[in-house]
Amino acid sequence: MQEQTDIIVVGAGPAGLAFCRSLAGSQLNISVVEIHSKDVLADPPYDGREIALTHPSKAILENLGIWQRFPADEVYNLREASVLNGNSPYRLHFPLPPADSHKRPIDTLGYLVPNHIIRRGAYESVQNQANIRWHTGRRVVACGSDTSSAHVTLDNGDTISGKLLVAADSRFSFIRRAMGIAADTHEFGRNVLVFRLEHEHTNDHTASECFFYGSTLALLPLTDHITNCVITVDSRKAPALIALGDGIAAHVAAEIDHRLGAMKLISTIHDYPLVGVHARRFHTNRCALIGDAACGMHPVTAHGYNLGLQSQEILSRLILRQAGQGKDIGDPTMLAAYGRRHQLNTRPLYHGTNAIVKLFTRETPSARILRHGVLRLSDHLAPLKRLITRQLTG
Repeated sequence: MQEQTDIIVVGAGPAGLAFCRSLAGSQLNISVVEIHSKDVLADPPYDGREIALTHPSKAILENLGIWQRFPADEVYNLREASVLNGNSPYRLHFPLPPADSHKRPIDTLGYLVPNHIIRRGAYESVQNQANIRWHTGRRVVACGSDTSSAHVTLDNGDTISGKLLVAADSRFSFIRRAMGIAADTHEFGRNVLVFRLEHEHTNDHTASECFFYGSTLALLPLTDHITNCVITVDSRKAPALIALGDGIAAHVAAEIDHRLGAMKLISTIHDYPLVGVHARRFHTNRCALIGDAACGMHPVTAHGYNLGLQSQEILSRLILRQAGQGKDIGDPTMLAAYGRRHQLNTRPLYHGTNAIVKLFTRETPSARILRHGVLRLSDHLAPLKRLITRQLTG
């Protein structure tokens, strides 16, 4: 079968679906190719990941009608945050400001929403969208473009041609590679373990990033007595931690000197290899990258999906303006404008995050001293703390 469309979207993850939702009501036809079935899209399994969302990201999701689909009891407030180094009691603290940059009162730094809830809400928002044609349970095996169109071949032999190809197929993007876009890939040699613990004492809805020696532990508050734990550890040590099973709760409790009291594992443990990716450019001939296909971040600064939402918003606005003026939505000038704008969002954060990770995971005596000094200096730099806080609150 041969299909003609306006836009081919490969990948029905949260970024790809948000992009499709941004084009709802337009005259543009969209063909979505996704390896998972519609049943999985409609009811994604719990995968352990809690996604940190900023106030601007919440606004984007509200405008798309996605936020309203999240169950109220699955949206968790992140009121304050702290960064700790090793066994030192000193912490870099980010308190809740009284208002955002527009002087509007706020009651939280940001929000935590389970990844499977975001995926489900995003799919619900587009599953009956009139301008989408679905190709679920299908994989792209070849793709290319010429001066007038982009095209993909699916694993069942079907082909789809369109004016623009949008890659939203993860940080390991097949489309990015097949379209000849190089990427800077950073293998951290570490794995991330994610799971939920219930605990005796309240977490005060405060997130903690604990840079221990040999591992990193992020504590993401959900309810007062339930915390999502993110352990980043040398990949060789991950199997031993997973093998602890329920005993991983005691391991975390000891790591934080039992300040949350007795702890109990209340979820499955999920394990992910840690790889950072930043495409050297976000477009090529009749093709654009969004979401993790453009930039896949280390989770320590929690910018991943926030950047994905920014990418789809920039691209969809440019496309809608281009289409509204009767112009080519695959125009190279428009795609170059998208690339420039989103590179400004991602490149400093990507390389800055990797630099922070490198500093706070080195174990040499000089690095330990420098880590301690950086935290103390940062805690006394009010403009820096305000800048970081404003990224969360808008």
